[in-house]
Amino acid sequence: MAFEQMVVMGRIVAPYGVYGWLKIVPDTEALDGLLDYDRWWVGKAPDWREVTVEQAKLHNDVLLVKLANINDRDLAFALKGQLIAVPRAALPAPEADEYYWSDLIGLSVHNLQGIAFGRITQVFETGANDVLVVREEHATPVQGKDGKMHAEVRERLIPFTSEAVPEVDLEAGTVLVDWDAEF
Repeated sequence: MAFEQMVVMGRIVAPYGVYGWLKIVPDTEALDGLLDYDRWWVGKAPDWREVTVEQAKLHNDVLLVKLANINDRDLAFALKGQLIAVPRAALPAPEADEYYWSDLIGLSVHNLQGIAFGRITQVFETGANDVLVVREEHATPVQGKDGKMHAEVRERLIPFTSEAVPEVDLEAGTVLVDWDAEF
């Protein structure tokens, strides 16, 4: 399995109970979308290990999951903070003008005037639309209140709508935005 072809679909946030159950926050469109896959890979790139889901259920805004061979709270606690991924080949192909968030992370962003904004570091949902978090690649030194020079890194939040983001070119690794450089 080529581990660079894994797509992060959620994260383990805490143990649940004393029998090895885990609280999972999925990064899927539907809360239970991660349950479409019986086998997950847990860890952080490039150190993934395959696990089998024994039982799972929805609980408020998280998934409660029992993984094979995780039978007590200590083993469950050891997994806290780990990511959950599935192989890209297991995912359905996105439709036209749809993207997996993981494909957007790291893309370079420029506006219509050619000003470089940085790279996408995160995507999140607001209810109305998804939002791109774009972070400048080069920090600007500024003098802080303590008199020392600090690196100021600018982040922009750009709505991921067809009006604000007219073009995504995954092959070129770029995103064109209709966004003022001062925002």
